[in-house]
Amino acid sequence: MSTISTQLRNFKDPTKDQLTHVFFSIPETPPVPLKDTEKQGSGDVEKMEINAILSFGAQEVEDSYAGKLHLLPPYLAFSSLDRKSVRFTLPLSTIRRVERLNARAGVYALSLSTWHGMKIIVQLTSLRPTADLFCSRLREALKAELQRGQMKAVKGFVKTCYSEGLVSLSGVADNEREDGSIITDTREGGPPPETEFHGGLGLQFKFPGDPKKLREASKIKLWTTYLKGHGRNLTLLRYPQCTRLVQVGLPNRLRGEMWETLSGSVYLRYSNPGVYAQLLLDIKGTSSTSFEDIEKDLHRSLPEYAGYQADEGISALRRVLQAYSHRNPEVGYCQAMNILAAAILIYMSEEQAFWLLEVLCDRLLPGYYSPTMHGTLLDQRVFESLVTRCLPMISDHFQAVDVQLSVASLPWFLSLYINSMPMVFAFRIADCFFCMGPKVLFQNKAILKINGEKLLQIQDDGGFLNLMREYFASLGDSAHSESADPRARAITRFQELLLISFREFAVITDETILFERRKYRNEIVNSIESFSKRSAVRNLKTLGRFTKEQAGFVYDALYKAICDVPPPPTVTPPPSLLATNDGTQERAETRIGIPTFQVFFSEILTWARNEKIVINGFQQRIDREVAEHELIDRLFYFWDTSCKGSLSFQDLVSGLDGVMFNDLMENIEWFFNLHDKNKDGFLTKDEVLTLSESFLFIFRYEIGDAYLGAVSKFMTNAFEYGDSLLPQYTNSETGATEPQEIGHNQPYLNLATFRMVVLADEVLESFFETDLSASFRLESVPDLELPPTSSGFLGDLWSNIATQDNKKMFNKLSDELGKTIGKHQVIYRPSIGRFTKLEEPTARESLISSSAKTTFSGSSSDTVTVSSSPSTLALDSSSIHEKGSSSVSAFSPMPHLKAVNAAFMERTPFAIDDAGDDDDDSDLDMVHGEDDDRVLDEVDAFLEAHDSGLSEADKEAAKDLLHAEPVK
Repeated sequence: MSTISTQLRNFKDPTKDQLTHVFFSIPETPPVPLKDTEKQGSGDVEKMEINAILSFGAQEVEDSYAGKLHLLPPYLAFSSLDRKSVRFTLPLSTIRRVERLNARAGVYALSLSTWHGMKIIVQLTSLRPTADLFCSRLREALKAELQRGQMKAVKGFVKTCYSEGLVSLSGVADNEREDGSIITDTREGGPPPETEFHGGLGLQFKFPGDPKKLREASKIKLWTTYLKGHGRNLTLLRYPQCTRLVQVGLPNRLRGEMWETLSGSVYLRYSNPGVYAQLLLDIKGTSSTSFEDIEKDLHRSLPEYAGYQADEGISALRRVLQAYSHRNPEVGYCQAMNILAAAILIYMSEEQAFWLLEVLCDRLLPGYYSPTMHGTLLDQRVFESLVTRCLPMISDHFQAVDVQLSVASLPWFLSLYINSMPMVFAFRIADCFFCMGPKVLFQNKAILKINGEKLLQIQDDGGFLNLMREYFASLGDSAHSESADPRARAITRFQELLLISFREFAVITDETILFERRKYRNEIVNSIESFSKRSAVRNLKTLGRFTKEQAGFVYDALYKAICDVPPPPTVTPPPSLLATNDGTQERAETRIGIPTFQVFFSEILTWARNEKIVINGFQQRIDREVAEHELIDRLFYFWDTSCKGSLSFQDLVSGLDGVMFNDLMENIEWFFNLHDKNKDGFLTKDEVLTLSESFLFIFRYEIGDAYLGAVSKFMTNAFEYGDSLLPQYTNSETGATEPQEIGHNQPYLNLATFRMVVLADEVLESFFETDLSASFRLESVPDLELPPTSSGFLGDLWSNIATQDNKKMFNKLSDELGKTIGKHQVIYRPSIGRFTKLEEPTARESLISSSAKTTFSGSSSDTVTVSSSPSTLALDSSSIHEKGSSSVSAFSPMPHLKAVNAAFMERTPFAIDDAGDDDDDSDLDMVHGEDDDRVLDEVDAFLEAHDSGLSEADKEAAKDLLHAEPVK
């Protein structure tokens, strides 16, 4: 059994709107549908962007930045000109008031008041009509949100966010330990008290790492100050200071909320209240193959963490993974997904983890956790390319000693380093990943540069893995332990890694990664399809008389047919219907219906397609159409031995094996059984007529009248000899002996008689001896063209012109012009092509003697006479023949898949991940007496300068707006 997916070929480069949504972490469509009674909603308001200058803070704590303001209902978003300094995404439902400011002449400014009391001033710098239009659409979108009732939902939602209590006057730290876990009066590991805000397993089982060494208290103070002035959760404004704080490392208690805010999953949770709870109800009592795979991996998910040594953690992980696989059946469950879910559940509630997992799999890491893992393989190819470009000596050495970079790097990408590094450091990589995007994973090739000298000494994959394992275990050690400078000794190996990643490899941007992905996508798709083909052939229960190469040709034709006419989605039947003898559950497989089967058959069978050569004076082309006939449908059900109404790859191979390698007698028997509907060994009169129609369909484009005459003689002989075998009786009126009348659905012609009738005709005998089997042509299918990738203006222009619809339109136009000038000609290819001249071979004598013919000449009323008709002009099928060429990609996914299986079987435990003891009095206590700003020292070395894009005059004008009054 095999599952054949064409999803990779359906990939299209993201549009500008899609890239904008990804950049601002916005769901592509409003998740909450409008009521039928509402005639207008935010989804009806057009999107718009406008040039603007952002000013913020009555205390003038932030500079003003020039950029673009985007109206993306139901969201309002802003990004600075450099697309990295300042950014925000605000649900329109969090905007409480919009006022136009009474500014000096020529300045069009708006004041936005948010739910958390912030005042954002936006100066629209476009022309006045454009600014008016933007304000009009903003007003409509806000009105739509009010009608939807979303503004009422904000109050209840923000109560689930820890930052609300953190910045409040009362605070939330009274019942918390230093690491953020909840203090309970019950025994260790007991359930935490009920709280409104969401939190993960760390509240109950403590968070990894020593809170003193991680400087949790200082980080909380810094974040509290930032969140008070720059909004939080739904209204967070991301200024340079936000990125700086993230690079230092998020505090344990705030990490989960910041992950969902920075990634955008908070908007999914906000827009889909109750969806996760409903999913849990839907999956209760159900089962699937994904659920079985999840159960196998539950106890291999961060087993060293205390939370996953208890039922609470395992049950939470199970529910999140099952809910995701149920909501996204095409993805289901993939290995390594359990590691991610287990990690984020330490800091997030189940609902938060569920939505973050959806953002990870669908947007941040697309294709990483699909059945083919095409996203992972593609990014591994991109990573190798970047290493070759930036670290050529290491790349050349790896090729010389045949070391696969992906053996180590693939688990890094799949698990966001969680399965490779100590958790306290992997979570800091994850902090940067959610804040800055997937480019962080590629910038971390600094790991290779730091260990460059040692990497040039390794000779095999094992040495590579051991070196990386030793390096990750030492990330907490000093990078300059022998230095005389105490500040240099204080720099850890992990801080060194961040320094080199963000400073020396800052040239790797999101645009770089998109370009490289487009460059290597076709290579990866072809290699995955080749691997899937070999797997499908290998998984066949029986090849019959086929070789593996021939079975591969059948797969190629089937894959092409599925691309042209996709079958219905694969749906796993109820478990009760899938139970096998050993009690295991069958896995879903790809099965095709009649429309896809017709296309498949037209690829391998000459008489299952209509091929015509069109000559119109301007061009000569070959048009191929799929033939439709009852014979093809009959073949479909003849091969559907399991009576499922669909065919699998195995069914097709077995069916073709039953006809392609037959001799004369076997082919005659096969054709007889094909038309024997009730399988009783006899054909009825109606079935004889149907069989004759099948002959006419197969021979429809043959040259001359030889085949038409053969079918006519076959029908005459079949009915004459069939009548001669019927019981005889004497007519009392005429005295003549006549056959007994039978019904049209009564047994009439057996196999032996059918064989004799066929062998009586030279044309039909030749057809069954060689032509029938020869009409099945298995040959290499040319590589299918992948969707074109964006390649600039000219490339996009050509791809828009050279579409299939435009080609058909051009062909139709040239045909009409050819008819006008009298040069249009259509020539049909024959399916058999044995006779190329208008000659009819001499037919053999009838099976019935002349006396018998006289006796029964008028006895059968069912004899059908086929009149001759002018033959259709056709060309020899051997005169025009196209052969596809197969190409084998050098990139193979096998080493990567093996690396995944090896990497996720076991995770190395690190002592640094152990939760610290609050009662341990160490010298680190004095850290809390130091200036909290020193926490940020470790990232100052690689902070980039942020350009506001404004002149000094523009900055002064923006400051004036901070004190402007609203227009009355």
